[in-house]
Amino acid sequence: MLLVTIEIIPGGFEPMSRKIASIRISNLSNLHQISDYQIQATENANPLTGTPVRTTECMVRDHNRHQSVWALLKSACDEIVRADLENP
Repeated sequence: MLLVTIEIIPGGFEPMSRKIASIRISNLSNLHQISDYQIQATENANPLTGTPVRTTECMVRDHNRHQSVWALLKSACDEIVRADLENP
């Protein structure tokens, strides 16, 4: 499983950092060369825009594992955007 945590660091001042989102990417295909992945994404509430906590689950299918981790992360992000995050 990959876990990607996204933090905001206001003005680069790390003591003020806070987590704003996370993505869990789980391989469902026993690490085959062409694999399917379950994606679980959470976006924390944003008081500036008034949006609540949002979550979604989606899939990346037929990903070639010989690509870089960045290709998998891009595919996961594309699927998250397509799924249009839902309120919990």
